[in-house]
Amino acid sequence: MQKMRTLKLLFVQGLLLVSTTLFSQVNVDKMFCENRENPLGIDSRNPGLTWVLSSDGKNKKQSAYQIQVSSKEGDFNNTLVWDSDKVTSDQSVRVPYAGPELFSLQKYYWRVKVWDEKGKSSKWSPVRMWQMGVLNASDWKADWIAIGYKESPKQESPILRNEFQINKNIKSATVAVTSHGLYEAYLNGGKIGDAYLTPGWTSYNKRLQYQVYDVTPLLKQGKNAMSALLGSGWYRSPLAWDDNKNLYGTDLALLLQLNIEYTDGTSEILGTNKDWKSHESSIMFSEIYNGETIDRTKDLGNWKNAGYNDGNWSAVEKKDFDYANLIGTYNEPITKHETFTPIKMLTTPEGDTVLDFGQNLVGWVIVDVKGKPGDSLIIDHAEVLDKDGNFYTTNLRAAKQENIYILNGVGTEHFEPHFTWQGFRYIRIKGNLKEISKDDFKAVALYSDMRKTGSFQTSDALLNQLQHNIQWGQRGNFLDVPTDCPQRDERLGWTGDAQVFSPTAAYNMQVDNFFTKWMQDVAADQLANGSVPFVVPNVLGENASGSAGWSDVATIIPWNMYVLYGDKTILKNQYASMKSWVNFMKDKSVGNLWNTGFHFGDWLFYRPDDDNDGRAALTDKYLIAQCFFAHSTQLLINAAKVLGHDDDVREYMDLLKKIKTAFQEEYVTPSGRLVSSSQTAYVLALNFDMLPENLREQAAERLAKNVESYGYHLTTGFLGTPYLSHVLSRYGYHDLAYTLLMQQTYPSWLYPVTVGATTIWERWDGRKPDGSFQTPSMNSFNHYAYGAVGDWMYRYLGGINTSEKLDEVGYKKVILKPTFYNNYVDTKVRDENHGKTLDQVNASLDTNYGKIVSHWEIKDGTIVYNVTIPVNTTAEVHLPQPLDSIMEGNAPISRSKYLQVVESDSNSSTLLVGSGSYTFILK
Repeated sequence: MQKMRTLKLLFVQGLLLVSTTLFSQVNVDKMFCENRENPLGIDSRNPGLTWVLSSDGKNKKQSAYQIQVSSKEGDFNNTLVWDSDKVTSDQSVRVPYAGPELFSLQKYYWRVKVWDEKGKSSKWSPVRMWQMGVLNASDWKADWIAIGYKESPKQESPILRNEFQINKNIKSATVAVTSHGLYEAYLNGGKIGDAYLTPGWTSYNKRLQYQVYDVTPLLKQGKNAMSALLGSGWYRSPLAWDDNKNLYGTDLALLLQLNIEYTDGTSEILGTNKDWKSHESSIMFSEIYNGETIDRTKDLGNWKNAGYNDGNWSAVEKKDFDYANLIGTYNEPITKHETFTPIKMLTTPEGDTVLDFGQNLVGWVIVDVKGKPGDSLIIDHAEVLDKDGNFYTTNLRAAKQENIYILNGVGTEHFEPHFTWQGFRYIRIKGNLKEISKDDFKAVALYSDMRKTGSFQTSDALLNQLQHNIQWGQRGNFLDVPTDCPQRDERLGWTGDAQVFSPTAAYNMQVDNFFTKWMQDVAADQLANGSVPFVVPNVLGENASGSAGWSDVATIIPWNMYVLYGDKTILKNQYASMKSWVNFMKDKSVGNLWNTGFHFGDWLFYRPDDDNDGRAALTDKYLIAQCFFAHSTQLLINAAKVLGHDDDVREYMDLLKKIKTAFQEEYVTPSGRLVSSSQTAYVLALNFDMLPENLREQAAERLAKNVESYGYHLTTGFLGTPYLSHVLSRYGYHDLAYTLLMQQTYPSWLYPVTVGATTIWERWDGRKPDGSFQTPSMNSFNHYAYGAVGDWMYRYLGGINTSEKLDEVGYKKVILKPTFYNNYVDTKVRDENHGKTLDQVNASLDTNYGKIVSHWEIKDGTIVYNVTIPVNTTAEVHLPQPLDSIMEGNAPISRSKYLQVVESDSNSSTLLVGSGSYTFILK
């Protein structure tokens, strides 16, 4: 009996051993081509392939990989295109395809397997695919076409359509399409794709995107109908001010190519040509700022389907437009996301009927209503109600944000815009339609379909709402380009806003492709002398360029994207642009001092209404310019080192020394005081290392005293705010940075939250404490720039950072360094904020290697810190306790075989940790 028990025990132990071994295997969990899952329309000749690994074990790494690519799904023998063979490497991010030439619109299927640190192989991954785009101008067989009738002054959106016969069995079908203006394309009545506002916005004359769609499910044997609606969009709608329209042209046009493969091995190409027909649609008016008018009494019937009689339609006109500027769509398209139902219907004191959706969002309202022929429904949009509760649109300036729907009286009618969008929380309902219910309306959010990557939750409700507001500010303003605001007559790709927010953006969402695409437009619109426009795409003209902090987008975003995603490609692509911008500043400088030209300065800095004693936080614009001159030069040096441009490293390091010397001679007194005493002046000087080391501590002390002198409030504008908290924490004033974050009175990040904001505001006091509004000409309530504090929240409260060392960027090596103790430096501020301190922060980030988790909680003086490190990475964990005060799980640190002590003293410990999940207990 005892022998039997022993055998059973050994058997169970063996099973456990086998089980543990199996569970600790490395598996391929997710796969991406050019950062997208199963993408269509890739025009990179060597697409980058990424895979994310998973394992239940700890300290797991990849030691080798093998990639196979086939031209036929599931067949990696007879149709193998490329086999990398076993490659000894731990690279799992953006491994370039290195096989034979790839062909236009061809689908490719790929799989990967990896070997772990012990040489053990995984199984082959699931098969994923990508489809190439149209790689050569000569591969376009379709014609550019435009309407064949005289367009009316109203510029109704046109319909273009054609019917064709399919007599064979269909294997697959792909459409490639683009337009001058915006398009919605249809096949046999079904909308092609789920994207909106296509082809997106680029510098059209130089770079016009096309999209590729799989339309196999929509195509059928027999008669088929292909059609498209066109709208003015960014192409010819008024943009910016002074009726600035027709910026890229006046005529809308369509280019659509259908590639069909048949089961018998043959193929056919169809597309836009002279046989297509054109007619006005029931979309009577459509512009970006002013909205859309749809008149259903003008409906033309079932024109999207085959068999429709278009005999009285006009022939199209073939256009001789170029194909050379056509590019594949690299970033994610704009799609529909969250929907909102009204939380209440109200009648304002002025008698308006208003719906409140509870969230300031960007998108449009979907309506399903009944009525009589000719009944009208007019929907106006606003972000806020005034202090009396009335509908407020003055801050929209000239933008109407108005959609008008005219019913035909046939059943329940569905309305939503096609070629416009609005920024709003409230809508006002007008028109003569009777019996309206709030249930007839729902709002839908539109934004570029980027993966959500970051999560940040704390024990404080106001701070959680701030994070919510930051995320919704990003969603609402990341519509193919990073816009400043989504509602007034602007909605432009302001470069300053984008660069200050880019690190925060990369925590919240996967913005690699989004910014890579947009930065190519920055380079395309950059002037010959190196000056960078204020807005990109540039719709303001060549004179609107060259401002410090705005034009530095040319260097700042490429470097940020490299550090945060680990891909050198953006540095390679943007290096000439980066260098050109630095040379522009150099050429405009005298004695290495850049003190010429127009600059926005520290935009929207703190200015009291009745500034009798000079409390406005004004910063010398040329001091700011010199700081950014140095910063961009440093980033160019960094990029040159990564790319191996050694001559440039030497040249620009010499320039950088001269820039800083010129700054110190012009703007710094011998005692270390700056000529501008503002928070922004000290923040920029310290963040960009403009001062000699012996003057930095006293400068940080001056900054801290300045913050104290304003009652523990910030006074920074667009350029100082992103760096303020970082500088305070860097120089040991973390508690002061925390005090600023938790400050609830104006000016502060939480003041808007306390008065009901659901997005980030353009101004610190967009709505003043008395309920009145700031200057309406510059008062957006959805403006993400001040949300740049999110970067500090993730990095210092959440503790999630990446190493910036070569081969460790992009979270290949994770730096976990949370600040657990968050104490107010002033009891008055603490009492005003009800003594709130944080006892929990739960942050996570999905990286190219997997999810990082950093979750800490303080209970009865004990810190419990849970972390998760992705496979194929390591982490440096910084803990504010000596080694003998730290446990990992239930055991002392010294007993863990997965942890390595880097350094430890009486105040702190630094550990090197492999992949897996760990719980650190600090007492």
